[in-house]
Amino acid sequence: MHKTKKLSLTMKVLIGMTLGIIVGLTINLLALNTAGSFTNIYIVDGAFHVLGKMFINALKMLVVPLVFFSLICGVCGIGNIKTLGRVGSKSFALYILTTAIAIALAITLATATGIGEGMELHASSEFSTNVAPPLTDVLINIIPTNPVKAMANGDMLPLIFYSILTGISVLMVGRKASSLIEMAEIANEVMMKMVNIVMSVAPYAVFVLIAKAIAELGLDLLGQLAGYVLVLVSALLLHLFVTLMITLKLFSGLSPRIFLAKIRDAQVFAFSTSSSNATIPVTLKTLIERMGVNNSIASFTVPFGATINMDGTAIMQGVATVFIANIYGVDLAITDYIIVILMSVLASIGTAGVPSVGLVMLSMVFAQVGLPIEGIGLVLGVDRLMDMLRTAVNVSGDAAVSSIVAKSENKLDISIYNDPDAGLSSIDQTLHINQTAEMELAATLKKTHEQS
Repeated sequence: MHKTKKLSLTMKVLIGMTLGIIVGLTINLLALNTAGSFTNIYIVDGAFHVLGKMFINALKMLVVPLVFFSLICGVCGIGNIKTLGRVGSKSFALYILTTAIAIALAITLATATGIGEGMELHASSEFSTNVAPPLTDVLINIIPTNPVKAMANGDMLPLIFYSILTGISVLMVGRKASSLIEMAEIANEVMMKMVNIVMSVAPYAVFVLIAKAIAELGLDLLGQLAGYVLVLVSALLLHLFVTLMITLKLFSGLSPRIFLAKIRDAQVFAFSTSSSNATIPVTLKTLIERMGVNNSIASFTVPFGATINMDGTAIMQGVATVFIANIYGVDLAITDYIIVILMSVLASIGTAGVPSVGLVMLSMVFAQVGLPIEGIGLVLGVDRLMDMLRTAVNVSGDAAVSSIVAKSENKLDISIYNDPDAGLSSIDQTLHINQTAEMELAATLKKTHEQS
């Protein structure tokens, strides 16, 4: 009698995505999602919306404590303040470099194809956005006046600053802070178990997220903006498979083929949630357990990258700028393109890794080069689906830079990286309960109560 082989979590998620696309297209093509219909009220805007938001909220729930404790453990794990400065400098330089290359690639491709030229399209919806803060405010707000408030609001840069400062301070205290370090490590391990619990429902959550997006988006709007979508997707894929992989090979010597095979879990989650921040737990787990990146490096570079690394978003800004300029007949000079590149790179610093944040950044870029802000309404319809793809590119960039930095610091276990099955058991068996650990904890609690 043969044992039935269990499907891996990745395969379950991919099945959920496929079924979601089928269901979403069926609802859209049969016009079942009309306003006020049963399907619209109780299924698409009802069950799909509620379950999808619950899953995203569950992931976001993990981000602040996971980043806080993992960064403290990461700083203490590095063990040397000079090394910490070196890791931070490398990460920052690589993130900014890849973002600049990404938007330059996007502008070049969009200009060469001439997308938007001769199209007779007009803004079909109004778009309102908050004014993006100036760079001076972004720099000032890196230092939180109230760390608790920064945690409550999910402000990533202030949270990262405070977490790193706490870790450095713990290092400076030395041996007396060993119990505090141990507590942070235990808390970090508990958070990773919570990640496992949330991930166990991922296939079902991915199904409803994809089904809702496709049911609302449909094929007509995608067809209307086929040129924009084609160029944007091409630029994103070129950056992912060419720019990032060349960078990975050039700076680390690691195999791009192995990297792409192992980063798939994080890419699927990023595509489904459209949030780099919400994908942080999955990215960390993939890097540490599947690629052999030391926790001391990954816990610093991943949340740092989720905050400042916006390769996919920068590509969208470059393509959208050329597209809107061509539609409105605005001639952009070389200096305008340079401004777009600089603004996109600077705007990526301190921008939250949450769904559709690129539209807010895009309005700032448009204002700098004199394009009508209402032009954003032309790309608004397809932004949700494109947001999914560019978030997957963002997360891939985070993982690539983390691997490069880890390799340069001798903090990457090459045997784990080259092992195709490394970490699979922990990812697939997400709800495995360790009975020995339960018994040990029960005995400890019993002993504590008897002593009291």
